[in-house]
Amino acid sequence: MDETEPAGGLPGPDDAGFPAHHAPRAAGMAELDGLVTRCRACPRLVAWREEVAAVKRAAFQDWDYWGRPVPGFGPADASVAVVGLAPAAHGGNRTGRMFTGDATGDFLFRALYEVGLASQPTSEHADDGLRLRGVRLVAPVHCAPPANKPTPRERDTCRPWLTRELALLNPGLRAIVVLGAFGWQALLPVLAESGRTLPRPRPVFGHGAHVVLPATEHGHELHLLGSYHASQRNTFTGRLTMPMLTDVLREAAVLGGLGPAGPGG
Repeated sequence: MDETEPAGGLPGPDDAGFPAHHAPRAAGMAELDGLVTRCRACPRLVAWREEVAAVKRAAFQDWDYWGRPVPGFGPADASVAVVGLAPAAHGGNRTGRMFTGDATGDFLFRALYEVGLASQPTSEHADDGLRLRGVRLVAPVHCAPPANKPTPRERDTCRPWLTRELALLNPGLRAIVVLGAFGWQALLPVLAESGRTLPRPRPVFGHGAHVVLPATEHGHELHLLGSYHASQRNTFTGRLTMPMLTDVLREAAVLGGLGPAGPGG
């Protein structure tokens, strides 16, 4: 049977209910990642990512584009998560790895390397040997959206993947770095639904924001750290500089029990 067809009446990958049904049942990170890559729940995003993969950019005509949802990247027992809008049309949608193959990823991985959380300063393709130490990159939307703008409905349809990914990390998760207001707004409902107590009024995003959520029966005290997104718009204009990002990541590493480290760990 074709994998896009539902089995036993369960939602198939083309069904809008596919994430909500299957994500909570994923027993581990590898299973979750496999389910994510099969998802076709948002027709607009499916059409866009596949069109880009077929047409390609001139500079990447020799590439076999990934053209599917991009799963999270990093160890399944990470104590630090980085959450932000990630798959770019010719970045992650091309390479199949989160934040890989574009200027945004170049900036982020350089910062991760500088604080000892990445084994190398570049991330070019899925088989380049890069390893992350104690940190996992997570996205609120796993498909490259047109104009880098998912709709609220697409964000909400994709939310169960984020919810389950953080739940699987939760036993050891101690800090989350949130890149950009979109990631912040997508994350807070997930944390509330997971039983975390959020301050009232709800915390507002900003670079340098630091919110501490109390420990729960199943999880440590959790630190939320805000950073401007490493988009070209922010990095090229100087709104986000390398020292600004490394300062946030270094604080997250310490809070996550990873300790301060130099380049490469």
